[in-house]
Amino acid sequence: MPVAPAGTALAGGTDGPRALRPLLDIVLDALTTGAQDRSGPLPPGGPDAVARTVRDACLPLLPEQGAGPHAALRTLVHTLAAGAADPADPHCAAHLHCPPLALATAADLAAGALNPSMDSWDQAPAASELEVLTARALAGLVYPAATAPDALVTTGGTESNQLAVLLAREAPRPPHPTDPLRIVCGANAHHSIHRAAWLLGLPEPVTLPTPDGTLDPATVHTCLAELNGRTGPLLLTATAGTTDAGTIDPLPALADLADQHGARFHVDASYGGPLLFSDTHRSALTGLTRAHTVTLDLHKLGWQPVAAGLLAVPAPATLTPLAHQADYLNADDDTEAGLPDLLGRSLRTTRRPDILKIAVTLKALGRQGLGDLVDRTLAAARTFADLVDAHPRYELHSQPTLTTVLFRPIGADDTALAAIRRSLLIEGHAVLGRATTPTGLWLKATLLNPHTQPGDLTHLLKLVEGHTPR
Repeated sequence: MPVAPAGTALAGGTDGPRALRPLLDIVLDALTTGAQDRSGPLPPGGPDAVARTVRDACLPLLPEQGAGPHAALRTLVHTLAAGAADPADPHCAAHLHCPPLALATAADLAAGALNPSMDSWDQAPAASELEVLTARALAGLVYPAATAPDALVTTGGTESNQLAVLLAREAPRPPHPTDPLRIVCGANAHHSIHRAAWLLGLPEPVTLPTPDGTLDPATVHTCLAELNGRTGPLLLTATAGTTDAGTIDPLPALADLADQHGARFHVDASYGGPLLFSDTHRSALTGLTRAHTVTLDLHKLGWQPVAAGLLAVPAPATLTPLAHQADYLNADDDTEAGLPDLLGRSLRTTRRPDILKIAVTLKALGRQGLGDLVDRTLAAARTFADLVDAHPRYELHSQPTLTTVLFRPIGADDTALAAIRRSLLIEGHAVLGRATTPTGLWLKATLLNPHTQPGDLTHLLKLVEGHTPR
């Protein structure tokens, strides 16, 4: 047979590692040189400059004759790294976009090389069992008193929230109500709650004001009392870690109200869920175990490469509505013969084994090791808040609940704040977010790097000060 073209060696099989090794050296070198060229949290110059650099380096992307595996890999990885927003840089602190652990990233390489597809057992024999075991271990953190808690692996908080709304819509209900599910949430809820209602053909959620950043139980009580018996089933959604300020709704009081008014209770703990790893901070999630469904997202405060979401439930019966049959994947006779049925563990068919990196991290660090990373990161946020509070030229919005700190230069209006943020971005000096509250616009630092030092935080404040109009 003719010799296969260069660059077409496979990653799997017994020869796969041999083919990967020299390519990994190229990738690691390109990551290094790309980061050196960038020399900061973001490439300087703004969107036009970055787009021009990418075009100049990478075009044509579908040439008649290929450039060869080494040249293509080196060029594109270097270009991507040089033009990246690097969450490992302590001044890249705008979003819930974590720096992944090297350990988890290495595990993700293995997942890509082996390429199991998690829609049938014969495509992922070991991966399917590992997913069940790991998902149940994490669900056990959420529901420690449950007999058989479980969790589904998702692409992140958005998919998990959509699944939670779907399960609430499909949950058993008395025979007489025919009205659709009504969702009650706060203005602080993640936008995916509203998108889930839209995708599932449900009425627009009843959105309650959260002027202090969290749901007020008295307001929720009034709303549920008005809706109860006058509409279809109810779903009360709470948030444990808002995207704007990292605040946590009063979960015990909201769980009481859900019980009182016969509503299902969902908690979006995409951001705050990893507090469960910490002996110091887990009490902030008291009441979480009373939720019918809980969203977790370990590519936020869990240091996993995207994607690493989960939806935890207290019992497998909660997942019954997701059961689905496709003869080529889970034929009845195969299932009866003992082959595991994986289709009911996701709305997706083909999906990658994202559980591997999570399992490796849990096995390597344990609950206490991850709890230490959580504690370190929350401590860094409090250090930053103290620096802001003590500085005569800055205003602190509030002490942080998680790792988000809202602050602004004293006297800067909304237009000036937006300009400060964009200037830092365009120059590549710092990546800060923005949050709008009843008291106006604030700069947002979302700290997710457990290795950030006080000096990094002091320098971040100096960078902002250097761009503040005087």
